[in-house]
Order: sequence, then structure tokens, then C-alpha cells
Amino acid sequence: MKHASFRAAAVTALSLAAVGAIILLLLPKYWVFLLTAVFITGIALQSLGLVAGRTGMISLCQMSFAGVGAWVTGYLNVIEAPGGLVVWMIVGGLAAVPVGIAIGLPALRLRGINLAIVTLGFAAAFDTVLATITFPGQTTFTQVVRPELFESDRSFFLFVLLTYGVIAVGLEFVSRSRLGASWLAVRHSERAAAAHGVSIPRAKLSAFAISAFISGVSGGLLAGYLGTLVSENFSMMQSLALFAVATMVGAHFTLGAVIGGILITLFPELLRRLNLPQDVGNVFFAIGAVHALSSGETISETWMRLGRKLLPGNRKASVHREAGRLPATATHEPGLALEVSDLTVRYGAVVALDKVNLKVPARTVVGLVGPNGAGKSTMVDAIAGFLARYDGSVKLNDKPLEGLSATSRARLGIRRTWQTTRIAPELSVGGYVRLAAGAIGDDELSAVLQWFDCPPADTPIASIDAGTRRLLDVAGVVASRPPVILLDEPAAGQSYADAVKLGERIAAIPETFGSAVLLIEHDMDLVRRACSAIMVFDFGRVIANGAPQSVLAMPIVQKAYMGIELEEAAE
Repeated sequence: MKHASFRAAAVTALSLAAVGAIILLLLPKYWVFLLTAVFITGIALQSLGLVAGRTGMISLCQMSFAGVGAWVTGYLNVIEAPGGLVVWMIVGGLAAVPVGIAIGLPALRLRGINLAIVTLGFAAAFDTVLATITFPGQTTFTQVVRPELFESDRSFFLFVLLTYGVIAVGLEFVSRSRLGASWLAVRHSERAAAAHGVSIPRAKLSAFAISAFISGVSGGLLAGYLGTLVSENFSMMQSLALFAVATMVGAHFTLGAVIGGILITLFPELLRRLNLPQDVGNVFFAIGAVHALSSGETISETWMRLGRKLLPGNRKASVHREAGRLPATATHEPGLALEVSDLTVRYGAVVALDKVNLKVPARTVVGLVGPNGAGKSTMVDAIAGFLARYDGSVKLNDKPLEGLSATSRARLGIRRTWQTTRIAPELSVGGYVRLAAGAIGDDELSAVLQWFDCPPADTPIASIDAGTRRLLDVAGVVASRPPVILLDEPAAGQSYADAVKLGERIAAIPETFGSAVLLIEHDMDLVRRACSAIMVFDFGRVIANGAPQSVLAMPIVQKAYMGIELEEAAE
């Protein structure tokens, strides 16, 4: 993971250095001046890419954050605060952070169009505020002082490029950290992220806070670029155009942010030279955003996909791996790992679970079987904390869990998988396991992946099939070595041979990793192979429990689960 981060950061830095050298050596002053605006806009696009592209939230007020940073920078310039533009724009970025957090608070409950309306409303309100006040130094024509080493337009381009590079490299490292993985997980499935112990409020608010800081820095750079500013520089329409372009190009990629900056900055110049209205640009951006949303692929993703095909160095990663070693088995408390007592769940007049009792001893595999609609998934949701209300109690190592959220239960040691894979495809295999397992060394990561026959850690999840993703689901929760693992139909999408092999692996989890397993599964061969005891559900009630062979032979079980009448089963 660290090597991948340094490699990506080095590629980003070298690419920007090469682009900067070409621009400074070959282009005239006018074009250098325009391209400075490209990279300032690119910084604002990176901030929006973090919220929209990485975390999946809608923000239509990014230029308002930039306006806060620009205003603070202008004010510090007027009062001649120490530190110069470098310090001023950082302070301006920090001033935008609480504003970003305040805007991010509605995102804890709102999504989609509702969140868009809230952020658009803030942008409109900020427009009104800016219309009634002036930027510091605007009426006196006080220019924002550039750093002494970067006073000329050419040298200031270098300053902006350096700032862009620092932010881009920083985001490369953050995106490959657990925080960055949590953003992608939240974007793909908030429930799955919570099941891995990810704090959804922390992930969302941190994304808005960092995004607001970066946008505020871009506002400070714009103040140094133009000297004096007006409210129209940060209007609501500017924020809408920024969002449309970010959606079209994929602004969470460094390449996409640069492409977006070119479109926003140079496209109006092209329209001016062609004597076309500037509003044509907004129409073009809107059409491009709609196309990206409908096709599911941004411009930068298209270019990178073509690059991987054309460049000979970008081939499939080798499957050869160094042999890893699993550390000693985790020690969990003996006795009952999980105890469910009189668990009752009602949906209006419908009783989904009716006083269900369940015991899962430590370091055992217990099966939970039953026909579709019997209440198995409701049971798992209640245990894992995804049901707001239920009657009865759930205990982990004899400690009651009532009142605790899914995130809190996951952190205490109840981990689960899902009937359908909910892994963010933008992650790598290793990135996902680290997200699910927390702190895990490279050797242990390699050993866990080998134990489950999963691809190498640097393999993109987008490149592996659905069956392998199910294995990876299991590997992630097992690698965290929790006291209790809830496996919800892990064999779905597996061939018969793979399902049998998976059954052997599940049976070995208690001995190898020290965790107890509650297995929900329809594949009876897998259940027989993996479980030491099973419980049979029907219509939200337990109708049988005990050893697999004896329970599955019961006539009442065969009638409920296999559709065999009592008379036929008795013959």
C-alpha cells in the first residue's frame, strides 16, 4: 500500500513537473497567464472531486467555499498580516473548514436531490451576502501581494503549479489510506461501510472539511492571480458549472481535474474568438455531465482505460506472491460468543421474528437455514445493529448490545457479509481487506489472501469476477479476527467445487482465526461440511436445532425447507 502511494505520488509529481517545464519554456506570456487559471480551477475541481467523486455526495456550493478563502486572503492582505500569500491562503482554507462542516451536517441524513437543494440554497445565500458586501481592498483597488519570489505571471504560474502538485500528491496518499477507502465504501454502500466499523458521520464530514479547505486555498490563489475580486467570481452559476464539469471529467483524478480546468478556462476563450455566447459553454458542460452519468464513465476514466490497453507496461499483474504466514490465533473469551434471547421483530402487524433464541459458542460454526422469507436476513440485521427497533436482547461475550449502532457493534466484534457483494470496485484487493480488517501487516494480508485463494493485494477489484468478490467479502471480515462473524449466503455465485472448498475454509475459521461463525446458507452440502450445529427457521420461528445430519432428516424440516410432505418423508 505504501509503495503504491509513493509510486502514484511520484508519477503525479513528475508529470506536473514535465507539463510545467513545457508551458514555461514554449508558451508565450498570455497563454501562461491563462494556464495559471487552469490549475487554480483544477484545485477547486479536486476539492469537488473529493466530495462528489470519492464520497458520492452532491455539493453545489464549492465556489462559496472558495469565496470564503478569497475573502480571508484579501482581508489579511489589507491589514498586512505577516506570512504573505502562502500563509494567507492556508488561513483562508482553514476558515472555509467550519463552513464545509456546517454544510456537511445535512449530508448525514440527506442524499441525492435533497442534499443538492441544501447546498444550492447555501450557494444562493452566499451570493446574496457577497452582493451586500465588498471584498477587502475592492473599493480602494488594493492588489493582493504575491510572494516575492513569484511576483511575475510566469513565476506565479510556477507557484500555482507547485500548490496544485502538493494538493494532488496529498490526495494520492489520503485516497490510499483507510480514510480514503472509507470514502469509497460510503459512496458504494453506507450499510456495508458501517458493517466494517466505518463511522459514516466521520467519513462524510471529513470529506466536506478537507474539500472546503482545498476550495478555500483555490480562492486564495485566485485572489493572488487577479489581484482584486468581485462577487461574480464565486456566483452560484460558477458552482453549478464546476459540478457539471467535475461530473463529466472525473475530477477525483488528477488528470480529470486538469482536463476540467482546461474546459472551464480555455473554452470561454474559444467561444469569445468564435463570437459565440458564453452560455454555450454551460450547455456543453451539462450535456457532458448527463453523458457521463448515463454511460457510467468519465472522460479521465476513458483515457486511463485506453492507456492501460495501449501501454505495454500496463499488463495484468502477476499472480506470483511470496508465501505469507498467519499469526497466532486470536484469543477470545470462552463460553458463548453470541447469545440472542426472545428476539422479536415486527413490521406493523407482521411478525418477522417471534421470540427467537440462539446461542453461538465461541470458536464454533453454527448454521442458520430456512426457506426464503423465513426471517434469516432480519435476524442478521438485528444482530448486526441495522434494525432500529426490536424486542429481546443480543449479547456479545455476555455483554448486551442494545442501543449500539451497527458501527459500534462492528468495532466491538460483530462483523457480517451480505447476500450480494457491496465492495467498492474502485478499491484494490488489499485496500478492501485493510478497510475491513483495520491494521494488518503486509505478510498477514498476503497470507489471508492466499488462504482464501484470492488475487494479489494490488489487483483492482473492478477486474475480478463476482464469485471471487464473494470470497474477498469473507476474507475481509475474517482478517479482522472478530469474536463473531455473520456470513450471509457466502456461496452465492460459486460453482459447486468452489462452494465445497469454501465450506472447508469456513469450518477451519474457528481454529485458524479464533472467531465463531453464524452461517446463513441454502447450500446444504456446504452447511453439512462447515457447521457443527444448525438452526432451522420458518415463518420467523425456530422449528428445529441440533446436529446437521439429525436436524435435516427431521420431517418438519424437510417439509418446511425442502417442500416434502410429512407423509412422503416418513415413507
